[in-house]
Amino acid sequence: MIFYFSLNITYHDFQLFYRGEVNKVEVHDRNGRTLWIHGRHFRRFLTRSGIVGQFKMELNAQGELVSLCKV
Repeated sequence: MIFYFSLNITYHDFQLFYRGEVNKVEVHDRNGRTLWIHGRHFRRFLTRSGIVGQFKMELNAQGELVSLCKV
C-alpha cells in the first residue's frame, strides 16, 4: 500500500519526539485517510527549519513500513 502526504513540522515541535513527550506523527494522506507514523521515521528529514515537504510511504501487507521518502 502506498500513501502520499504533506508534512510541515517546525524544529521546535519535533523536539517533543526527542523528549519522549510524543511518539507518533498524525498525517492525512491525499485521499483523506489519517495515518499515525512513529516519529523516528522522520529523523533523517529533520533540518533547522523542521520537517517540510511531500512524502511517499509504502507499507507491506502486514502494515509494516517498507519505505518512506521525500518526493
